[in-house]
Formats: sequence, structure tokens, C-alpha cells
Amino acid sequence: MAYWLMKSEPNVLSFDDVVAKGVPEEWHGVRNYTARNNMKAMKLGDEAFFYHSNIGKEIVGIVKVVALAHPDSTADLNAKGEVVWECVDVSPVRKLPKPVTLETIKQTPELANMALVKLSRLSVGPVTPEEWKLLCKMGGL
Repeated sequence: MAYWLMKSEPNVLSFDDVVAKGVPEEWHGVRNYTARNNMKAMKLGDEAFFYHSNIGKEIVGIVKVVALAHPDSTADLNAKGEVVWECVDVSPVRKLPKPVTLETIKQTPELANMALVKLSRLSVGPVTPEEWKLLCKMGGL
């Protein structure tokens, strides 16, 4: 299993919104090739931190990949009539008992090389197993 971090603006889609829907959520709207390629690399059962960006700037929950990369329903076709943008579907696993803020992450030396810190504009990025374990502990799990 691989681990990831997926960002969403909570005023657009929050972790609580995903929980309340009760059905898998298409992680649509990503328009960055690296983030798209990260989703294409995801496997069923991979887990991701759900990160509230812009408002809050914190990891608030965990989701799992329940559908592999497929055409993003919000994307237009390119000039050749091809689908360029893809996404995965996720379902909530659990809310973190204690959200982990970006400020705390940046102050933690063991997380200095985390994609969230190094590639701050990347909306879907990898998380190493060591980072995952530490962040879960920091979040009260």
C-alpha cells in the first residue's frame, strides 16, 4: 500500500462533506500533471491524508482509494478529442482526533522533506511510510 496527501479547500469540499455524502467522492478538478500522474499511480486501498488547504491548512482525516484513475467528469476533451485529466474516487476512513496543522508539520524536523513542505502547490502528493506513521501519531491515532 502507498500513502498520499490530497488537498481540498474546505469551503468547496471538506472532509465532513465527504463523510456526509455517504458515497465515494470523485477527486475531480485537479489540473496539474504531476498531481494527475500521482492519482494514476494510486492503487485500490491506498490511503491518503485529507488536507484542508487555504482555510485551516491542516490534515483533518484519512480517505482510501476505492476507484482507480478514470476520466475526470469535470474535464473537457483536448483538441484531439482525448481525455487529459483523470481522477480517482475516495471514501472516508476516519477523522483525525487532532488535526495536524501545516505550521506544526513545518516545525517537525522529520517532516522537512515531505512533499507538502517541498512542493507546497502540489494538490496530490506522496507520503512516505515514515511520514505517515509520524503524522498519524501527531493526529492522535
